[in-house]
Amino acid sequence: MRRTALLVATSTLVVGMLTWPGVRPADAAPGAFVHPGVTVSRAQLDFARTEVEAGAQPWKSAFDQMTASKYADLNRTPKPRATVECGSYSNPNHGCTDEREDAIAAYTDALAWYITRDDRYAKKSIELMDAWSAVIKDHTNSNAPLQTGWAGSSWPKAAEIIKYTYTGTWANSGRFAAMLRDVYLPEIINGSHSNGNWELTMMEAAVGISVFLDDRASYDKAMATFRTRTAAYVYLASDGDLPKTVPGQHLDTKAKIVSYWQGQSTFVTGLTQETCRDLTHTGYGISSLSHVAETSRIQGQDLYGTDVGERLRQALGFQSKYQRGAAVPGWLCGGSLKLGLGPVTEVGYNALHNRLGIAMTNTQALTERQRPAGSNNLFVAWETLTHGDNPN
Repeated sequence: MRRTALLVATSTLVVGMLTWPGVRPADAAPGAFVHPGVTVSRAQLDFARTEVEAGAQPWKSAFDQMTASKYADLNRTPKPRATVECGSYSNPNHGCTDEREDAIAAYTDALAWYITRDDRYAKKSIELMDAWSAVIKDHTNSNAPLQTGWAGSSWPKAAEIIKYTYTGTWANSGRFAAMLRDVYLPEIINGSHSNGNWELTMMEAAVGISVFLDDRASYDKAMATFRTRTAAYVYLASDGDLPKTVPGQHLDTKAKIVSYWQGQSTFVTGLTQETCRDLTHTGYGISSLSHVAETSRIQGQDLYGTDVGERLRQALGFQSKYQRGAAVPGWLCGGSLKLGLGPVTEVGYNALHNRLGIAMTNTQALTERQRPAGSNNLFVAWETLTHGDNPN
């Protein structure tokens, strides 16, 4: 019996390794980072490339959408600044939009390079990264941590693809790494006590930057903060009568927790800390949650089978239901929701439904309705192309 069980377990592990090429099994000992390994793996990129070349849908339409966008414009001129100043809701906006969109463009060009092998895209991605690494020194004003998180989520995704797949040269890759280490990481690594989407986005950036820098200590610190914040962002009935909280926020009474949860006093599985604010900001949080889980899986620790995966599944399903038009009950946000979840469902849906076989009726319907998923112009881009029904 024991021998049979051992054979089954071994076979399961081998099958898992064959199914997810380029991805370590969940129980692999921590070691060197996998590259490219921020949100998207080489195997996922290869799958997308194969499907696009075959003209298969939805990947071909997703690719066409991406290459027709302003982010893939080979005539794009970078607009770097020494100091990016972003106030609340980007007011003032001194370089905020320019920085975020140049970072998305660098990632877009990196994807276009990988799929087409057209050197012009790789060179444009490098031009954008080099322009900023030569100039930027600081982020200031009240939105500095969030702005750094948004731009800092896109930069390493671009850099990973270029550094580890481009067959040409990137002479200033070391300077770009120094920019991430010295300008971005210090602004985000210690987290935020603001609304949860802030810290989740900041940890997404910190995790991605840590992978690019091969910085295990920062990666582990960011991942620990991420796990704590995820538990405090999405409610599960198993949490008890009240949602979990983040140490240091001093949410030590029900009244304080209800206030932090936008006045919502009835807690149900899948509700997020920002659902009653609006689904747009909730979508930011869900997106970062899925991105970190995906990066972690590529790096050898599969969080989808933990409470992270369960919170992601429930958050996606809960929000998708109402985004699709379900009537809002009176006990939820006073009977009214501000919709606008955004193109944020592909990564989590693919991981949980396609890889793990979990039924996700509302999330599936919304995901398929929104394809091809584009960009939210902040830090999310082209996820039907990279993750739509991707088996890797």
